[in-house]
Amino acid sequence: MNKTLFLALLLSVCGLAAKAQERLPEYLQAEKFTQSKLDNMLFSTKVSPNWMQKGSKFWYSYKTTKGTQWYVVDAATRSQKELFDLDELAAQLTEIVKDPFDAQHLSIRNLKAKEDARTFTFEVQSTKDKPKEKGKKGGKEVFYFSYDSQTRQLTHIKDHEDEPKRLSWGSVSPDKKTVIFAKDLNLYRMSYEDYQKAKKNEKDSTIVEIQLTTDGVKDFGYGQPGNMLNTDTLMNGKRRGVYGILWSPDSRYFAITVDDERAVKDLWVINSVANPRPTLETYKYQMPGEKEAPISHLYLFDMSNNTRKEIKTSMYKDQTIGLERKPRQKRDTGVEDLASVWLGDNNRFFLTRSSRDLHRIDVCTYTLGDDSIKTIIPERMNTYQETRTLRLINNKELVHWSERDGWAHLYLYTADGKLKNRITKGAWHVEDVVKIDEKSRTLYFSACGMNPKENPYYQHLYKVSLDGGTPKLVTPGDYVHEVQMDDDALIIVDNYSRVNTVPKTDLLDANGNKIMTLQEADFSLMFAAGYKFPEPFVVKAADGVTDLYGVMYKPFNMDSTKVYPIVDYVYPGPQVEATEYAFRNMTVRTDRLAQAGFIVVTVGQRGGHPNRSKWYHNYGYGNMRDYPLADHKAAIEQLAARHNFIDINNVGIHGHSGGGFMSTAAILQYPDFFKAAVSCAGNHDNSIYNRWWSETHHGVKEVVSEKGDTTFQYKIGTNQEIASQLKGHLLLVHGDIDNNVHPGNTIRVINALIKAGKRFDMLFLPQQRHSFGNMNEYFYWRLVDYFSEHLKGRSEHFVDIPKR
Repeated sequence: MNKTLFLALLLSVCGLAAKAQERLPEYLQAEKFTQSKLDNMLFSTKVSPNWMQKGSKFWYSYKTTKGTQWYVVDAATRSQKELFDLDELAAQLTEIVKDPFDAQHLSIRNLKAKEDARTFTFEVQSTKDKPKEKGKKGGKEVFYFSYDSQTRQLTHIKDHEDEPKRLSWGSVSPDKKTVIFAKDLNLYRMSYEDYQKAKKNEKDSTIVEIQLTTDGVKDFGYGQPGNMLNTDTLMNGKRRGVYGILWSPDSRYFAITVDDERAVKDLWVINSVANPRPTLETYKYQMPGEKEAPISHLYLFDMSNNTRKEIKTSMYKDQTIGLERKPRQKRDTGVEDLASVWLGDNNRFFLTRSSRDLHRIDVCTYTLGDDSIKTIIPERMNTYQETRTLRLINNKELVHWSERDGWAHLYLYTADGKLKNRITKGAWHVEDVVKIDEKSRTLYFSACGMNPKENPYYQHLYKVSLDGGTPKLVTPGDYVHEVQMDDDALIIVDNYSRVNTVPKTDLLDANGNKIMTLQEADFSLMFAAGYKFPEPFVVKAADGVTDLYGVMYKPFNMDSTKVYPIVDYVYPGPQVEATEYAFRNMTVRTDRLAQAGFIVVTVGQRGGHPNRSKWYHNYGYGNMRDYPLADHKAAIEQLAARHNFIDINNVGIHGHSGGGFMSTAAILQYPDFFKAAVSCAGNHDNSIYNRWWSETHHGVKEVVSEKGDTTFQYKIGTNQEIASQLKGHLLLVHGDIDNNVHPGNTIRVINALIKAGKRFDMLFLPQQRHSFGNMNEYFYWRLVDYFSEHLKGRSEHFVDIPKR
């Protein structure tokens, strides 16, 4: 070969190599919206009020591209004022703390309003280390301040003692005299005064502890940390919190449920990256159909004599018990250690009891002195049922939420369980009670679907008389309204948006009259980067009758003359669907994925979201693997018929958890339609997933033998059973220490695919739980690579992910 020909070939090869390494424009577009960049593009989108102790006042903070500002709102005077002159405050803090601050970068923390509603306290941490003092921990120096919001006078509290530790282990009585905690799996009590000592020094030898129980054991005791069986970590004399303690209003009694999980079988994950050697994590995990179930016990403790009594609750095998609690006030009292109080009076409390299949739910009451609880409102249905928190009015009436007529509605009962009247009625869904104004007998509630011309998922606030009648709309506007109401039921903070609008916040009175606009989110940097809102759509389900609601995400630099692969992001529910209806910032799986050159859609399905009819919600009962698939195929086909820019020949599907289960099922059941799937942390074999999700949403059959023995039968289709049907490209992803959906779910599918001779891809993320933790950004680029390669025929797999 002559020199000229060799050089020509060399240049040609180098040119091809350079061309192969050229950056793809869709990847460059996606890099504009990495998570680290998004974190500094959009800040506050909602107002979270901190209610003052008196009057109709609250304060809140809100961040924009100008920094964080703090506001005080007085509904009575229809005013909103900036709490601080930020420039002046920054100068004063710089002088005192000796660290430089400016108005846009203030590190105020632990801000609290005092009872006079004008004085605020807060703290600022310095970059300087604390002076070393014997017996005290080191760390950075903290400066404490008091601020008069009327005179704008800042006072440095020089003699302020270090803030007492916030202890997580104490359950404080309403009268603030007694504190309950656990130690070595048993219950103890101490005085509130000693609890304050413990905040300063937990090893204070003058603290007096009184032991209340002696029978606590591993997996049937008090204060056992979740998912831990190592006795060395349990029996170490350390004080621990106890979940679920509810006090009587007079502080004499408290009630608690304790589950005996000793018979529940163990499950394991292995942390292969642990040092110096891999470690085994063991935890309790009941699977569907298993007879080894937790057994709930209800105890009543009497603080006048430190005694315990077990209350009889048994009605159904493997039943569950849930105590009802009194709603807490929202006012910012500035006081920690608020007590959790049972729903009821000093002599009686309320609770719910549920059968294992959830076909039977009982609202019950217990009266002090009795041996057993009493059913006052039984709920029965042939599918599973949901519940909401009971509301008690003057200890005489109950507001009860039920789906008994096929829609979720509210009913008024006497406290003894006699139905007085329906409060709401109609072909729409009551989500929950927001507030009850007992004086005017007005109930405020959130609901969806009351306006037939509106998206049925858009939630509004309504008011209605406890005696029934026509509800009045309080938050008008074709948006999702997320509200907070003050304790006196006088004012409402209304955060409202859609996926395709800038979030706004208004202040309303109790009748829905607008007092003022509080905030509108700052989208200036988002729009400057090219951000565009997604587009809502409506299609028909596969039955040709049911409306399905979805959202389409497009590349912001989309060329409508070109065609784009379509990716369906899915979650089967039935407790929720993948579709967002209120605005949410860009996410890995939807609008961020779209920027890599895809049309991404999310859409509901029959059997999905609970905020429609009971029929819609329970459509998939008994068919959890396959019920949503036909609706998603039908939705994509309709969208492709409407839009020429959708490439119906290159369809991808993707989901996480239940969506991982669903996306794999879809590519296996419709192998000629879905060309690629990325399935994350999927519960592919629900016989080894947790009992709650699987038995609840698919169903479990309770069988009573002639001898009276009760067993539970469960069977649901698995993805490994249909693995041989794979034709397209499948990427299976799982965290290797996922203790929610065990990695065995994915490994079983892998095993079946190998046995069927199928080619596939897999990615295991080391030391990651169910949500992938700090590897989400790595996962995002692997997601982009996979769909780019198999739906478009090109990817940037040659670029290291950290360089993005």
